Amino acid sequence: MFELSENLTRFLLPVMEWIVLILNLISILILVIGVWQVVWFLLTKLIWPGKKQNIVRANNSVKNKLGSYVLLSLEVLIAADIIETIVKPTFKDIMMLGLIVVIRTIISYFLTKEIKEFEDN
Repeated sequence: MFELSENLTRFLLPVMEWIVLILNLISILILVIGVWQVVWFLLTKLIWPGKKQNIVRANNSVKNKLGSYVLLSLEVLIAADIIETIVKPTFKDIMMLGLIVVIRTIISYFLTKEIKEFEDN
């Protein structure tokens, strides 16, 4: 029985490490897509500027869109961190995960609050 558990662990550890790596790459990809959309918007507004009121509204909309991409990226990173901590639990890793989750949760809270305030206006 112990040998089965050891073989399963030996097999699952590399798989979980790959999953964590893939999740980290997905998080980076989400950020890059969000930033690319903002850069594209800014370039088009530099070439074809519109009315000042429309630009301000569009800028706020794009800022909220980028915020939503950042939020999604943070959620994916938190999932990757949780999986990594489950796979290789050390006290230092658990404390670091707790700190990271708290920081990312605070950032997520304020970004969500800002997005919701914009949508209400």
